[in-house]
Amino acid sequence: MSVKNVLWLWWKLVVLVSLTLCVLAFLKLQSYSLSDSELPSSFSTSSISRRSRPLDYSGNPKVAFLFLVRRNLPLDFLWGSFFENADTGNFSVYVHSEPGFVFDESTTRSSFFYDRQLTNSIKVAWGESSMIQAEKLLLGSALDDPANQRFVLLSDSCVPLYNFSFIYNYLMATPRSFVDSFLDKKDGRYNPKMSPYIPMSKWRKGSQWITLIRKHAEVVADDDAVFSVFKMFCKRRPPLEPSKGKKNMKLQKQHNCIPDEHYVQTLLAMHDFEGELERRTITYTEWNESVTNMEKKGWHPITFSYADAGPVQIKRIKDIRNVYYESEYRTEWCRNNSTLVPCFLFARKFSRGAAMRLLSEGVVSQFDAASIMNSTP
Repeated sequence: MSVKNVLWLWWKLVVLVSLTLCVLAFLKLQSYSLSDSELPSSFSTSSISRRSRPLDYSGNPKVAFLFLVRRNLPLDFLWGSFFENADTGNFSVYVHSEPGFVFDESTTRSSFFYDRQLTNSIKVAWGESSMIQAEKLLLGSALDDPANQRFVLLSDSCVPLYNFSFIYNYLMATPRSFVDSFLDKKDGRYNPKMSPYIPMSKWRKGSQWITLIRKHAEVVADDDAVFSVFKMFCKRRPPLEPSKGKKNMKLQKQHNCIPDEHYVQTLLAMHDFEGELERRTITYTEWNESVTNMEKKGWHPITFSYADAGPVQIKRIKDIRNVYYESEYRTEWCRNNSTLVPCFLFARKFSRGAAMRLLSEGVVSQFDAASIMNSTP
């Protein structure tokens, strides 16, 4: 074979190998939920696009109650009683449930929830970016009403600890958002691949249950840049499964990140809004450290039963006036315009029996809890 033919064959082989490598690289890029072209080249508050929304409204400013639920609202009877004692011009209700679920007389005991479900809801999985996407959808819907000036995110197991009037005045008396936000250098959830889009210096952790003023709600609802980075690089590690045996060891080497415990806190820090926050949540959660054979030590929220929701236990929560953040050696005193106030307006996770006791004890309003024992749905 001539030298010319050998060189020709060699050239064809080089081209074939190059094309193969290009295809493999392309397929690898497609394995991500997002492509690099969808990531911002850098973060700049000046480049954030904001939706145009109406600003003028008449009447009183409203509190938007945003319920993020799995399907129905098991504690709707309590919330119905809570809203009955309020001026309907002072609040609004929005519910993100599973797609297709409708709140009507057949699915809820309270008319305050009729047709309040989002029409653009998505399937939500715990520990995934779909959780924060659902939060953004709730905020986006509530922002369409210019009268909504405070936005409270609640779960299907949350309960109010005070009547509507107290909570409304508490929230309207301050120009700040309530966002549990702190540094935790030991948690290891920051993914270096987030840099330079999200610098480690802006990485924050905190409770998912936030209360925002309108300015901050708009930032969260309209953000695409930081959300796209979270969607790509902040993912929950697959849970341990006994059936997988030794494969569990490999799974546990994957990076672990829980988006809803970091997204809002980090986003507001990147906008330099931390000086406009009360860096604490107003939703109380009681934690219990537990250990299983297949898991490391972890903190899990305790569910309040009927026995746990008596006057003594509720008073203990109401009497809390400060929160200590061990990772920052910081004590956050609960103040409202320089006045010391109760730290918590809501609490979770409450069972149906515990919620009934709150009603019967008159925490929310005077109500005969026995009247709903046999009611539908």
